[in-house]
Amino acid sequence: MKKTTLSSIFSIIAGVALFAGGSSANPLKLDVKEHELKNGLKLLMLEKHDVPIVCVRINYKVGSVDERPGITGVSHLFEHMMFKGTRIFGTKNYAAEKPLLDKEDDLVIKLLDEKGREEATDKKKIESLEKDLEEVRKKLRELVVKDEVFSLYLRHGASGLNAATSTDGTYYFCDLPANKLELWAFIESDRMKNLVLREYYSERDVVMEERRLRTENSPMGLLIEQLNAVAFIAHPYRWPTIGWRSDIQNLTKADTEEYFKRYYAPNNAVIVMVGDFLPDEAIRLVEKYFGDIPGQPAPPKVKTVEPEQKGERRVEIEFESNPYIAISYHIPAIGHPDLYALDILSSLLSDGRTARLYKSMIEEKRIAVMAHAYNGIGKYPDIFTFIAVPRAPHTLAEIESAFYEEIENLKKTPPTDWEVQKIKNQLEADFIRDLNSASGLANEIGEFEVLSDWRYINTFMDKLSQVTAGDVMRVANKYLTKNNRTVAMLVKKENNAKPKETKGTPPAEKPKTAY
Repeated sequence: MKKTTLSSIFSIIAGVALFAGGSSANPLKLDVKEHELKNGLKLLMLEKHDVPIVCVRINYKVGSVDERPGITGVSHLFEHMMFKGTRIFGTKNYAAEKPLLDKEDDLVIKLLDEKGREEATDKKKIESLEKDLEEVRKKLRELVVKDEVFSLYLRHGASGLNAATSTDGTYYFCDLPANKLELWAFIESDRMKNLVLREYYSERDVVMEERRLRTENSPMGLLIEQLNAVAFIAHPYRWPTIGWRSDIQNLTKADTEEYFKRYYAPNNAVIVMVGDFLPDEAIRLVEKYFGDIPGQPAPPKVKTVEPEQKGERRVEIEFESNPYIAISYHIPAIGHPDLYALDILSSLLSDGRTARLYKSMIEEKRIAVMAHAYNGIGKYPDIFTFIAVPRAPHTLAEIESAFYEEIENLKKTPPTDWEVQKIKNQLEADFIRDLNSASGLANEIGEFEVLSDWRYINTFMDKLSQVTAGDVMRVANKYLTKNNRTVAMLVKKENNAKPKETKGTPPAEKPKTAY
């Protein structure tokens, strides 16, 4: 979710028009009401009474940027663990389960210790430990009630149950009938204060499979992982949200529990409600169920600053797929005024079939089957990325040159006023389409509160309207420079100069980084 472009904010402003009851010609502001509990938990509320549902989000201000080498991927693993239940959900008998969970942890530690002795390993002892472990796990499986929280929600009419982890935050989604809000408060407060790391080791294996599927066996996933690892040399944006393989394999329950205590505290969370409810009643429920959860010391802030790039970086990845290329440039963090012009720039390059990259590289030169550009918005300085797949027999070198040709054109000649206005009109069309999306409103309010402040939404339209064609040319000259760029190429191990025919057209969507 981190890689949201600013244009997505228009889906939010659509909601503003709805709640303001006026037209887009009027100043549009989200009328979000705020309440903060004594333990630091923030509640953001937006009433929308057209249908009897409430879209609720609990977002934690913790993502992979808060991790460190050795525990990368723990934020994402924890997202999974939040669905494994509590002392009252997901179990037939927690009193019987608890000593078995402790026994499982003890056996796992002993097994790791014994296997770590390498040549001195006692194989008979390992066999004995593994047998004991399997017996304990068999008893544990008999006590587990699978997916009880999910089932409970579904039986009461909830939908959209999901979660996601990004570089900057972790997000939990639920849309439910308005008269079930107290049920939600009961379940979610219990997850915040009584979580049990049930099925921890099997879920860690599930995450490993997810990594194999979405990164190690995915050309796009692998390309972006390697690009980020080279574009950032110091800042935590350099490691993948899903985590490095060896870190995932070696994550321990102790690591995960410590992480939970530090970052999953009420003072590091925000609840967003959009829909058919009364704020006073919502505050009463949240105070009742979440008010007794103790706050924790403020989590440590990321202090590492990515140093200025001093020259072009390049990386080549060997992988059995069609060739891909990605080129990135460092750009500022959310809140910087240049991001508005960069958003116009990314739309100018790749929004729709009249965009410059599509017209030039796909229609006229016919050298690519996909060509796209997007700007990342992060809590910390992020990257603006170009990505493409060549059309056989054209090469990655031709694609790279074509990208630079487009960039040089932008540096020398600003887009026409007509082009800039067209982009603003396109974004305004998105604005209209999302008029009734309470779910989208809840998502965006919560996401921008994690990144910066939900009020960022209320100023976006005005800031964007002030962007000129000259601003677009200025940011192209400022950021899209050789010294500031990183080039990543995906090539075949053998004969990579002659890629096979590329069949079909991959979707020109930005790669997803949330898990």
